[in-house]
Amino acid sequence: MCINSTTTIITRSCVRRLYKDLLRFGRNELQYTDKNYFYNRIRKEFDANRNLDRNEDIEYYYKKGLTLLQKRALV
Repeated sequence: MCINSTTTIITRSCVRRLYKDLLRFGRNELQYTDKNYFYNRIRKEFDANRNLDRNEDIEYYYKKGLTLLQKRALV
């Protein structure tokens, strides 16, 4: 787990793992959404947020990605 109750620092390896998990989700489990659209949207979001500096912003987008994986639906 990349987030624990005492610290909210999210490492680059956690973000890479989330990226790979989202791509895997799109490849294996996505049924009602175009897979190319989903793949391009994930790439675009990660590329747009590549240079985030504030921990609050990083945590927000990280949790947004985790929510997508947990609920199995676009948020």
